[in-house]
Amino acid sequence: MQIIETILSLVLTLGILVTIHEYGHFWVARRFGVKVLRFSVGFGKPLWSWYDRHGTEFAVAAIPLGGYVKMLDAREGPVSPELIDQAFTSKSPYQRIAIAAAGPAANFIFAIAAYWLLAVVGVTTVAPIVGSVTPGSVAERVGLAPGMELTEVDGHGVSSWRSVNMRLLERAGEHGTVSFAITGGQGQGLLQGELGGWSLSTDTPDPLGEFGIVPNRPAIPPVLGVISAGGRASAAGLQSGDRIIAVDGDPVEDWFGLVEHIRKSPEQSLVLRFEREGAERMLNIVPAAKTADDGETIGLIGAGVQVPEWPESSLREISYGPLAAFPVAVEETWADTRLTLVAIKKMLTGLLSPSNLSGPITIALVAEASVSSGFEDFVRFLAYLSVSLGVLNLLPVPVLDGGHILYYTIEAIRRKPVSEQVQAIGLRIGMALILTLMVFALYNDLMRL
Repeated sequence: MQIIETILSLVLTLGILVTIHEYGHFWVARRFGVKVLRFSVGFGKPLWSWYDRHGTEFAVAAIPLGGYVKMLDAREGPVSPELIDQAFTSKSPYQRIAIAAAGPAANFIFAIAAYWLLAVVGVTTVAPIVGSVTPGSVAERVGLAPGMELTEVDGHGVSSWRSVNMRLLERAGEHGTVSFAITGGQGQGLLQGELGGWSLSTDTPDPLGEFGIVPNRPAIPPVLGVISAGGRASAAGLQSGDRIIAVDGDPVEDWFGLVEHIRKSPEQSLVLRFEREGAERMLNIVPAAKTADDGETIGLIGAGVQVPEWPESSLREISYGPLAAFPVAVEETWADTRLTLVAIKKMLTGLLSPSNLSGPITIALVAEASVSSGFEDFVRFLAYLSVSLGVLNLLPVPVLDGGHILYYTIEAIRRKPVSEQVQAIGLRIGMALILTLMVFALYNDLMRL
């Protein structure tokens, strides 16, 4: 059932974003008088199709990993004289640039609309309040302390840990000064300090943690949440809501203490004392053994934590009027765009490992999680992914929209098209690059599983 939900979430997510992207190409092509032969969501054999009054076939195809808009094009075969003015190739370079750029533009417009909707409806976010600071870290050097709430990073407003993470990621590997506007805790005002070229882990980058900030979090009691079917916890008779009191007679103060006991006891019998419906009980459990990424053998019982409620003092309600929400949405979209570009730059310069590239499996898992989390998370995920799709398609790589825009720009400057030989070479290079990235991203997905 979980696999089906994940696949459906992927199809829904990609279906929405691909339709938006391709509709951008379609809409502008129609405005310039180009005859569109097919608008397809998905690749391969159409599962369902219909024709409009202009003779355009709209299709939903079997492989939901993309889509395309097929236009009348003299490069793909003879065009009858009465239709030659409707061919894509008969349009000026500037019109073809506009058609190619319209897909990514539609992705950015969708992101702005999504963030505008969230801003108007209003969201509840966890305030970025510092829980603790790692000794010797950049955060300590800057002067951050427990209880301080971050309101700005480098002059940019932040209202959640997500936005703080994004700002810190942009400064990874840099020198110079970083600034924080703070309120609460031990003071209010502006703190500044030297970055000193702080860097991120190449494998699992954690801007907050590596900067030295531990977010304030509510205490997490050792109460079981989701119990995995077929796991050791289920087999032993544990249930959701059980509160673990002690392991082998040692008191358990919080969830992390319970996890530590379980992790260091693979295939060893443990005596759990727990509370259920006001009564204390005991049982034996043997954690299953699993090899972690670092090669260490750890214990697992197949039980998750019951997520505690956040105190009201840590939550912030954020909403805007319809007009005030627009610049907020534009800023959110620009922040996502900048983050994507910075991530690409840092991968090319070695500050971020290419292992952070994600493929369809990771997208599917995140999509399923965001759908399960609710409307706000799913819309925010769609907006971020839409921006990423727009940015990546504008890269000057042949086969992408950015590659076509590059060719048409050169044609406009030279007043003659790029030779077919050069385009063919570029196509092969572009296809090789894209396929390599796709295979590498899929490999990363499988390694994460």
